[in-house]
Amino acid sequence: MGQHSDKARETLLDAAEELFALHGIDAVSNRRITEHAGTANHSAIAYHFGDRDELLRALLSRHRGEMGKRRLDLIATLPDDAGVRDILACMILPWIEYLASRPMPSWHARFLFQVRSVPSVAEVLESSLTANPEVEALIHRMQAALDHVPPEVVRGRALILGPMVLGVCASYEGQIQNGERIPNWRGVGYFFIDSCSGMLTAPVTHPEDFITFPEGPYLL
Repeated sequence: MGQHSDKARETLLDAAEELFALHGIDAVSNRRITEHAGTANHSAIAYHFGDRDELLRALLSRHRGEMGKRRLDLIATLPDDAGVRDILACMILPWIEYLASRPMPSWHARFLFQVRSVPSVAEVLESSLTANPEVEALIHRMQAALDHVPPEVVRGRALILGPMVLGVCASYEGQIQNGERIPNWRGVGYFFIDSCSGMLTAPVTHPEDFITFPEGPYLL
């Protein structure tokens, strides 16, 4: 793909992420995306991505390589007996650092918040989170470190934490854009690590009285 085509593709991704973040996934048409991107070619989405699902997959996988590299660097420093907090740092910090690196205004957290709230794109989100051996390995290490907590409780807590973390990040991203917050994503990341660690390791007072959840993404 040529340089011009690459730039056109990135412009479409930028436009789509912003519109999806502000208006929701199902409320934004391909035509609206192309117009927001400044192109008169209303078939540009089909040309560059094929269909809406492939556009969403491209957005979800965007810059995953740099996040994956950072995660590998963190994993390399983990001791064999790493605790929950250190494992969480490997899962959370690469994403938080990516949000911190985005140019202003950024839309990524709000885009992901919209994605998670729309059943029609749930399958796209699920497929974007699979086949990641580093994350899978971290999840197994997390489960081993939480062997004192019933697996069903661990999963239920993780499925609560995911939307919570994403919702806070989406709100924080909007507050930064509106001038209501001075950006401190690093502080946000460590707040999440401490908070999630506390919830995951909390004692279980009623082992047979927990909420069950359908399958879903682990944390983020």
